[in-house]
Amino acid sequence: MAVCARLCGVGPARGCRRRQQRRGPAETAAADSEPDTDPEEERIEAAGGGGPAGPAPPAPRCSLLELPPELLVEIFASLPGTDLPSLAQVCTKFRRILHTDTIWRRRCREEYGVCENLRKLEITGVSCRDVYAKLLHRYRHVLGLWQPDIGPYGGLLNVVVDGLFIIGWMYLPPHDPHVDDPLRFKPLFRIHLMERRSATVQCMYGHRGPHSGHVQIVKKDEFSTKCNQTDHHRMSGGRQEEFRTWLREEWGRTLEDIFQEHMQELILMKFIYTSQYDNCLTYRRIYLPPSRPDDLIKPGLFKGTYGSHGLEIVMLSFHGRRARGTKITGDPNIPAGQQTVEIDLRHRIQLPDVESLRSLSELSRIVLEVREQVRQEAAEDPGPPREQLAASAADGAPAQDGREPRDGAAAAQPAAPSGPGQPFVLPMGVSSRNEDYPRTCRMCFYGTGLIAGHGFTSPERTPGIFILFDEDRFGFLWLELKSFSLYSRVQATFRNADAPSPQAFDDMLKNIQSLTS
Repeated sequence: MAVCARLCGVGPARGCRRRQQRRGPAETAAADSEPDTDPEEERIEAAGGGGPAGPAPPAPRCSLLELPPELLVEIFASLPGTDLPSLAQVCTKFRRILHTDTIWRRRCREEYGVCENLRKLEITGVSCRDVYAKLLHRYRHVLGLWQPDIGPYGGLLNVVVDGLFIIGWMYLPPHDPHVDDPLRFKPLFRIHLMERRSATVQCMYGHRGPHSGHVQIVKKDEFSTKCNQTDHHRMSGGRQEEFRTWLREEWGRTLEDIFQEHMQELILMKFIYTSQYDNCLTYRRIYLPPSRPDDLIKPGLFKGTYGSHGLEIVMLSFHGRRARGTKITGDPNIPAGQQTVEIDLRHRIQLPDVESLRSLSELSRIVLEVREQVRQEAAEDPGPPREQLAASAADGAPAQDGREPRDGAAAAQPAAPSGPGQPFVLPMGVSSRNEDYPRTCRMCFYGTGLIAGHGFTSPERTPGIFILFDEDRFGFLWLELKSFSLYSRVQATFRNADAPSPQAFDDMLKNIQSLTS
């Protein structure tokens, strides 16, 4: 510590070269032979010594103020932007240097990924510091993934820095039944810096171009948007033209194509969707599920078929010995936020040969036998005492009553086979909206699926089979509904969407599910 103090120009100056030069050779040798001592120890010795110590000559000091400005710019540019205002209060020189746009250009690039040529901002009189302080830093809390509160339908909003804009992109499932197609997306709002005073929020919904909007951060992990010019959402042809245009854009089909199949549901969905944007829409943050080495496949977002409601977005996550599919988009039967499927990874199902698999009754017999086994296990082992559960969670051991240890404790999950898998075919009588499903699967597990009446009435969990096809596709066969759902991984990359901790992800799941319970 004494050495560091002397190099920085503070503390005792025993080793200072100037003093060594003024000493004689004998004095220098004697001083060099003395061991370094801590400044605190020297102060204690001086306080308890026999006589007052004489004043020491001033030691040379090295200060940041003596560094050249170009070096200070390099140092300041490597610091987080949130620390720079404190530096500006140190002295006039620091405050003057922090007006250098090079510092803020680097902060915009490293913290928010702005890759645009920020020099062109000089034409409009907007500096990189303005972009950082009035746009990026001010609206940093709205970046990430969000679920809009649109009745039972939910949705997926990704707010990102896009060039010199912050844009909210609404992601939609592909057109039914093409689950392997990429998500569709459209901008709902954007924020940018038109002048130096403040950022401008624009609503992008409707057919008349960008118009005035408003973004308000309600509380942590929640914000709302509002359109200030709802007349821009209207079309000259009235509601009928709006509805037909919406059908072409969102479904890729005309009204006549789907009149008999989805008319009542589509009218309800369209006008709930439109009325929300005419007023105020609230968004709640969602996280992508954390990934662990022992997960069956990589968790994430998947597109899947669900009965007659078209394609929906589901989040697959792993929780110890169970996997869960949570609906990000929903429908009037099972709202967004609900856990649509749950997979019991302790009970693997061995499918029969292809000929026997074609019989639904044979497959049902196998699944119902596993369900009875699950019930017997739950009845015979109600669970260990609370103290044992706490100890198991602390040790990372699986709990014995079906409850999972927290923070990703080790789960009894079988490793995926490396071979080509086994043949798979849907039983006779099972309906599927997508006949182009894989004909081989890697493994199957017992699971339950959530079914309910319109308005989420009389919900119940019914037995089914989780079929893992490969790393990017899985299926679920609903025995009671005699229906098969195929899910394909969402390949889009989402920024600012990772959960800060496993506990934060679990809390998020509970929050979005409680909103629809």
